[in-house]
Amino acid sequence: MRENYQPEILFEDNHILVVLKEQNLASCPDESGDENLLDLLKDYLKRTYDKPGNVYLGLVHRLDRPTGGVMVFAKTSKAAGRLSEQMKTGDFEKRYLTVLNGAPNPESGKLVNYLKKNTINNMVYLSTEGTDGAKYAALDYRVLEKRGALALTEVKLHTGRSHQIRVQFAGIAHPVYGDMRYGGEFAIKGRLALWAYSLAFTHPVTKERMRFLSEPPADETPWKFFSLSEFVKPV
Repeated sequence: MRENYQPEILFEDNHILVVLKEQNLASCPDESGDENLLDLLKDYLKRTYDKPGNVYLGLVHRLDRPTGGVMVFAKTSKAAGRLSEQMKTGDFEKRYLTVLNGAPNPESGKLVNYLKKNTINNMVYLSTEGTDGAKYAALDYRVLEKRGALALTEVKLHTGRSHQIRVQFAGIAHPVYGDMRYGGEFAIKGRLALWAYSLAFTHPVTKERMRFLSEPPADETPWKFFSLSEFVKPV
């Protein structure tokens, strides 16, 4: 694990910690044993506040390893419980930017599928309702801008299934740019063009409605082809 890790903090108080997760970093410990953001943040808190013993930090939600963007962690069990409840009630809003291979038709709409994960190969597949282990998955999308064969698209998740955005768009033949796992003939080696750019929730203690924004790496392909600053701004 990296020593003296300094997270990119968007907000911190006694109850929550909002940070940017870099791409290709696991959100939390898994069977790989690789470095992960949760442990790095615990180490940061321990060093910064000179905390003895184990540091509590609640994992409220996850981002898939290749996905970067905004995450919130809970610094108390009470905050963790209240944020988790918001996820169940729909008060916890997650929006992503992605670059797709080709624009879906229609250019805005809703995708609803049932997804089943194979834990042996860590792949997720389109399935059918009633299949053992299949989970309901839904998202809204709208194309924001087109450049040649690429489409900058906003996605609002209604469920948080593993690999959900990647699998659902691959299922309609518009896979995410840079997706070597689900891209098929469109697979292009490079960073996955999927970024958690907007996270909104109600503060678990103050009850203030909060929204945090983060622009994808604007100097990298394929993000650099689009007018990101036009779309990543307060509303």
